Amino acid sequence: MNFFREFRAREVLVLAYRLLLVYFFYQVARLLFYFYNSDFIKVESLSDYFNIAYRGIVFDTTAILYVNALFILLSLLPLVINSKGYYQKMLFWVYFITNGIAYGMNFGDFIYYRFSQARLTTAAMHVAQHETNLMKVFFVSVLQNPSVLILFAVIMAVWVWFYRRVKVEARKPGRLIPYFVLSVIVLCLTAVLAVGGIRGDFKHSTRPINLVDANRHVKNPVQANLVLNSVFSFFRTLGSNNFELVKYVDDEFIQQNVHPYKQYTRKVTNRPNVVILIVESFGREYSGAFNTHKDIDDYISYTPFIDSLAAESLIFPNSYANGRQSIHGMSSILAGIPSLTDAFTSSPYSNQKIQSIVSVCNELGYDTSFYHGAPNGSMGFQGFAGILGFKDYFGKNEYNNDADFDGMWAIWDEPFLQYFATNTGKTQPFMSTVFTASSHHPFTVPEKYIGKFRPGSVEMHIPMQYTDMAIRKYFESVKSKPWFKNTIFVITGDHPNKVHYPEYEKMMNRFAVPILFYSPNPEYNLKGVNMELAQQMDIYPTLADLIGYNKKIRSWGRSLVSEQKFEPFIVNSDAVNNQIMTNDYIYRFDGKEVHGIYDINDLNMDNNLKGKVNNRKAAAGEKLVKGWYQDYMDRVINRKLK
Repeated sequence: MNFFREFRAREVLVLAYRLLLVYFFYQVARLLFYFYNSDFIKVESLSDYFNIAYRGIVFDTTAILYVNALFILLSLLPLVINSKGYYQKMLFWVYFITNGIAYGMNFGDFIYYRFSQARLTTAAMHVAQHETNLMKVFFVSVLQNPSVLILFAVIMAVWVWFYRRVKVEARKPGRLIPYFVLSVIVLCLTAVLAVGGIRGDFKHSTRPINLVDANRHVKNPVQANLVLNSVFSFFRTLGSNNFELVKYVDDEFIQQNVHPYKQYTRKVTNRPNVVILIVESFGREYSGAFNTHKDIDDYISYTPFIDSLAAESLIFPNSYANGRQSIHGMSSILAGIPSLTDAFTSSPYSNQKIQSIVSVCNELGYDTSFYHGAPNGSMGFQGFAGILGFKDYFGKNEYNNDADFDGMWAIWDEPFLQYFATNTGKTQPFMSTVFTASSHHPFTVPEKYIGKFRPGSVEMHIPMQYTDMAIRKYFESVKSKPWFKNTIFVITGDHPNKVHYPEYEKMMNRFAVPILFYSPNPEYNLKGVNMELAQQMDIYPTLADLIGYNKKIRSWGRSLVSEQKFEPFIVNSDAVNNQIMTNDYIYRFDGKEVHGIYDINDLNMDNNLKGKVNNRKAAAGEKLVKGWYQDYMDRVINRKLK
């Protein structure tokens, strides 16, 4: 019995107490995350929330063990000096530096989630690597959301207080051999428990839990973000690569059902110019022309000019983005390449020859150019523009007038669109794309316009009105240009932003962007309202059709103006699962299994029909989803996008 007197019971119990504190404060962070994002994540009852919080413990365990591995090791090492004051002080700093940084990631997600609609992953690093104003963005975000910083400081102070309530008292081991033997046994047992905790369980057949596993425990897929924590989602995506060749169907099935190549036969004698306006954060919710068919109480539009232009255009009120971030919009709109759980644009496969509307126009002798008023290189646009083959790039450097810089992101939309109007059309035919910037966090407008716009219900409404005005002035400037009449204009958004109406809180509508085709030339017949499903990926083949490109094009999208019809196949991802709308259903697919099948009108994905519906159409759609995914991976990885 004297042997076991050297067991470090007090140290082990104090370690358990300190780790339980981490668990407790992670639950506090989960509750606050829900509080700040309750308009995005709906929980029906208190019991549902407790179930979600309980399910989150396994994901918290993985995160806590990742972060506290060093602290646990230092706490249990048989060093004899472990209980001394200076050693315990060192442990204090290891504990709070590592946990403080990790805990801060959860608090940052209170704000970031409202923009990304997904928990923090390493995708944020891919965006950040192109920006030089990160500290400025951070401080502006803090100033706009001071309660988050205050809560973080208060909770950390409370955490320190609780930590110091229970201490390890100095104790010198009496017999060193039992001390070391028992310490090593405890250390080994802890290591075994830690491995199981990091994996999610001890079953040999089970892979380590991942982000997709959170969906098993919720009624609605969006609630998975409440099960997760930001530390888990970040660590689990470090070094991850979801690009993997798969084999679900034969090649004949892909050719006959996926239709990776399209060919259109339109005859065009005088090729039109093409202008694509990709409007930053332009959600479909903001524009009245795209909501007349929806029964939304007290609806207000914040795009009066685009609404008026829509009356003379061909518009698609059931249209969707194929990605979550600005650079995703660029690849989807111009090249018809969506972003799945891992973004194509930040993958090792993005630097390859890609057939796109840019390469098609270059082949037909167009002058091609890309405009974005941010510092050159921002968002990765300049690099990807080079991959696509734009002949010219015009950014903040070329604009060369910092007096019009918004101080944060880019040249204000009004002057930059005037620059765009003046600079294009010198050589015809031309294809020019402009990516606006002002309708974005921190949701400001030039000083001379403060108080000039309708206040709105969310921060996006004022800058959206400013950008709409800037687009109106752009059209006023170009309508007298000699090239105007024979030009096709496309207006769409890269992704939505803050929402106000419950209709756009629905999961699929978080990707709802408008798509508008306009031309003053009646020959193109671009007028009317088309209620079919549409997406950003359809813009490239539609334009290739309209300008009379008669060769095969590599496209998962379809021409929206051709008599040659293909079934809509809408693709996007919430960074955990891929979401596909086709064959009257919405499918949730993680790359291996279809976990959810929903009626195509169930945009919030409330009622999972997986296992409840066994009709042929649902089964055919499931096979089609897997076939498309197989083709996507094959073309991306094996560099067959040209």
